[in-house]
Formats: sequence, structure tokens, C-alpha cells
Amino acid sequence: MSTPLAPLRLAPFRRLILGRAANMLGNGVAPIALAFAVLRTTGSPTQLGLVVAVRSLFNVAFVLFGGVLADRIPRRLVLVGSSALSAASQGALAALVLTHHATIPWMLVLSACNGTFAAFAMPASSALLPQTVPDELRLQANALNRMAANGAMIGGAALGGAAVATAGPGWGLAIDATTFAISGLLFAGVRVEPTKALAQESSPTPAGTGMLHELRIGWREFVARRWVWVIVAAFCFLNAAYSGAVGVLGPTIADRSFGSGGWGLVLAGETVGMLVGGVLGLRLRPQRPLLVGVACMVGSALLPFALAVGMPVAVLTGVNFLAGVGLEQAGIAWETSLQQEIPEDRLARVYSYDALGSFVAIPLAQATVGPLSAAIGVHTTLLGAAVVILGCTVAMLAVRDVRVLRIRTAAPASAPAAAPAAAPAAAPA
Repeated sequence: MSTPLAPLRLAPFRRLILGRAANMLGNGVAPIALAFAVLRTTGSPTQLGLVVAVRSLFNVAFVLFGGVLADRIPRRLVLVGSSALSAASQGALAALVLTHHATIPWMLVLSACNGTFAAFAMPASSALLPQTVPDELRLQANALNRMAANGAMIGGAALGGAAVATAGPGWGLAIDATTFAISGLLFAGVRVEPTKALAQESSPTPAGTGMLHELRIGWREFVARRWVWVIVAAFCFLNAAYSGAVGVLGPTIADRSFGSGGWGLVLAGETVGMLVGGVLGLRLRPQRPLLVGVACMVGSALLPFALAVGMPVAVLTGVNFLAGVGLEQAGIAWETSLQQEIPEDRLARVYSYDALGSFVAIPLAQATVGPLSAAIGVHTTLLGAAVVILGCTVAMLAVRDVRVLRIRTAAPASAPAAAPAAAPAAAPA
């Protein structure tokens, strides 16, 4: 019987999770650094919402192309290229902030670049993982991968808060750029067997295999399983509500009260919870993991509610810890379900449709939450976000397919048909 740490014996898996961990360390720093860079430049939550919305918009706009690319060329190369370009764009933004030449137009342009480059990394990284481990180690590998990333996010959030408070947001952005460069070097060492599609590249290219054809194939895989599109549709609204409340209004409240260091602790609370959730994911094997994971998403409503009623930093950190534990249960089950049910050579495209659906409403939420809070009040806006999150969770639990999926210990054969009525389900992107 395999041990929980068995995937770490495999060098490609080790390099992949170390690369992701380096990336996530920077991602823990970046939201804090960028938020306070914009706020100290403009003092406007609306301008902050626009900057983060532009990044999200370009990320969503290009993620489908990222999925096709990651299914057609070696995923390792996609990750190396994305990391190098992201390091360059964040490095340029850091230089502008440090030299006091940063303006909103420049921030918008570089945020758009960073969002575009990240769009190519997400499906490639997620789809590469099952190539680095045998099928029987997939569940442990997903838990370890997420634990490493979340552990790095803990350090990143704390480091970001400290860097902004002591040295300024420009240095936080410089740290993010450096971690992108390190992750690119680590990804370069991930050597795996090619997917079925790449292995057949030497044969003549069939007619009608352009970008649109590839996207149609991915779409058919996505809609064939009700548990996939139901969860993604729900997370479209859930992520929008959460990102507006926590990504824009959260740092705005912090800037006016307990400061960037306190906000870093609050964000670190979630990643600590996700790390603990990953440990639980290695040990616990519920018969219906997606039922458990989706139910745990109730915890994501806690932080918007606590912000709305003016709780102190210690309470905010605690409720965000609980939210992180629940989010990780849903995430592990979702990753394992997709990797179990989707053919390997189409997996990146399904991940890209997952990301598109889950994140498509985030730019709108981020851009409009500032004006909305000015019109109806920050308190009311935060409470509304909590209600939306709860409503989405209830809607997912109401679908039978989400309640009945069981995770198998072995991967299925190559190309499954639409999931049967008694077997499907999944969790968030």
C-alpha cells in the first residue's frame, strides 16, 4: 500500500511542485503589494478594482488558448515560457513603482500582460501533474501539490504584508518577479512521457484540426459531464462575490484601519487553513468527497460576513483559516475527479473551460464593487457577497450528480463517455 508521501520519490513530481511553490510564494506577495501600490498612488478602491479586473479579464480571455496550447506542445515548455514572461512583466511593474513612475495606465497594461501569461500556465500546470505520477498515487499527489502551494502562499502573504509595511509595495512586486524566474528554472527540469496527442505528432495532421476544432473537442468533454459544468457555473458567481469582497473591499478596509501587515495575516490565515486541509486530505478518504467538499464551501462566506460586522484581525484570521480548510477539501476532490474522468490528452482544455467559467465574472465584480459599495455601503455589499456564496453552495448541493460521485482508486480507461446518472460530481477551480 502506498504511503501519503510516495509521490515525492518521483523527480518530475518534485520539480513540478517546487516550481509551483515558488510561483505561489510570489502570488502570496503580489495581491498585497499590488493593492497597496494602487491605493498609495490613487487612494481609490475603484481604481484598484480596475487594475485587478484588467488582469482577471485578460486571464479569462486567453485561458482557452492556453488550454489548447498545453494539449498540443509539451506542457513543460508552456510553463517555462509563461514564467519567463511573467517575471519580465512583474519586474517592469516593480521598477516603475520603486522609481515613482507608476501610473494607472502603466499598471493596467502590465496587469493585462501578467494576466495573459498566467492564462497559459494554469491549464498546463494542472494537466501536467498526472503525467508525473502513476494513477494510484494521483490523490496523494494532488494533496501534496496543493499543500506545497498553500505552504508557500502562507509565507508569501506574511512576506507581502511585511515587505509592504517596511520597504514599500515596489519591493513586494520585485519579490514576485524573482519567484517567477525561479519557478521557470524548476519547470525546465520536469521531464515526462508525451501525451497521446504529442506522441502521434509525427503522423500527418488530419484535416480540420485547427484551434476551433480543438476547442470544440474540449467543449464536448466539458459539457458531457453534468457534475463539471454545474460546479463551474456555481463558482462563476461564488468567485465573483468573493473576489469583489475580499480582493477589493478587504484591503480598502485594512488600509483605513489595521494596515497592510494585519491584512497579510488575514490572508495567511486562509492559506494555513488550506495547508491543514491538505494534511486532512492525505488522511481522510470520504466515500463521497465532493459532497463533503462542496458543503465545506459554506466557510467561504465567513470572511465577507466578518468584515461586514467589523471583527478584529484575530477573528478575521480565524474565520479565514476555517474557510481555507473547507476550500482545500473541495479543491482536492475536484482535481482528482477531473484527472480521473477526462482523457489525458484533452485534460488541459477542460481545465481551461473550467477556469473560463469559474473566473469570467471576476473582472466585472472587481471593477464594479467599488462603485456599488459607494452607492449602497460597504457593510451591505459585504453582506450581499456572503449571501451569494451561501446561495451558490446550496445550489450545488441540490444537484444529485454532485452528491453521488465516488473517487476510484485507479484511473479509468482512455476515453469515458458522459458520466452516468449515478456516478458524477466535482469541486471548484
